[in-house]
Amino acid sequence: MSWIVPVASVLEILLLLYVATIDIATRLISNEICLALAFLGIAAQLLAPMQLAQALIVVAILFLVLLVIYQRGMIGGGDVKLLVALAIGLPLTGVIQLLTATALAGGVLAALHLMMRRLPQPRLAPAGSSLIRRVYAVERWRHLRHAPLPYGVAIASGGIWTILSKGF
Repeated sequence: MSWIVPVASVLEILLLLYVATIDIATRLISNEICLALAFLGIAAQLLAPMQLAQALIVVAILFLVLLVIYQRGMIGGGDVKLLVALAIGLPLTGVIQLLTATALAGGVLAALHLMMRRLPQPRLAPAGSSLIRRVYAVERWRHLRHAPLPYGVAIASGGIWTILSKGF
């Protein structure tokens, strides 16, 4: 049974990398990925039932707080789902670390988007352009149209940091 936590951690990291990629491309976070992350977190917590009970209480409180923030239009629904799904597999200290790392990554993400204001307006990236050039062109276009930040990237970064720091 000691193999469950490392396997769950690796799968969570892979799913978070996928979430970050998809969020950049579409600004959507799928329910299926959030459910998979939640199930992996619960599976890892099954080894300590009391810790699972504490995690569910913490997740309920976190969900209520994020729901209020969502209703005020300060965060997207996918971001709420993703944070709650990640928090299910963490103790209280892990949730605090997740929120802290996510906030720091979100600050870096916001700074990058603010710096984009100073960069020149790109033309459409021609076929065969590098991935970085195509992402830059699309993100600059979205930025000019006041599209939301892909905050799933910050949440995924915070989640990966938290998973790696708790160890396998």
